[in-house]
Amino acid sequence: MTRGPELHGDMVRLRPIEARDAERLWESVQDPVGMRQTGTRATFTRAQVDAWAATVSDQPGRYDWAVTSGVVRDGAFVSDVLLGEIVLNEIDDVSRSANLRLQFLPDYRGRGYGREAITLVLQFAFDGVRVDGEFEPGLGLHRVSLDVLSINPRARALYESLGFREEGRLRDAHRDGDGWVDVHVMSILEDEFRTSSRS
Repeated sequence: MTRGPELHGDMVRLRPIEARDAERLWESVQDPVGMRQTGTRATFTRAQVDAWAATVSDQPGRYDWAVTSGVVRDGAFVSDVLLGEIVLNEIDDVSRSANLRLQFLPDYRGRGYGREAITLVLQFAFDGVRVDGEFEPGLGLHRVSLDVLSINPRARALYESLGFREEGRLRDAHRDGDGWVDVHVMSILEDEFRTSSRS
């Protein structure tokens, strides 16, 4: 499993992450708010980020997309710069399940990009998408899950508005500075996505 298709919406275009995205990915791992809200505790060197950007889209069991502008002017996209990343990983073909992860650079949070990016990825995960006018079958998944920390209520509200349901709460499961925060486990099933995307 390598390099997912480009996914196009009105606001965003999702394309596989490439080596040229390393600088923006490096910026994202320097963002203390983004790292805290996603529960990322690891530290990375620039060399590690460079290697990751160059190879991640060819790793099996996952799809890593750069979220870029979907705005077209004079027949071309106005920008190809990474605004954030969205990942479908931990893909289990037997259980037909996967995990979703999303992160944006600070200037692009709260603008609606995440909503459309998630919708595009869920369409690919469950049903398939149109690519260059042709229908491309999706992954045929049954379930997509994610974790969200209790310190990130805006993300949780977004996920709920898209049809994700809370399955449970892991109390004090994540260390946050000198304290602890809960981890909310959420998921959406294929029939729930189809119902919510029609409303």
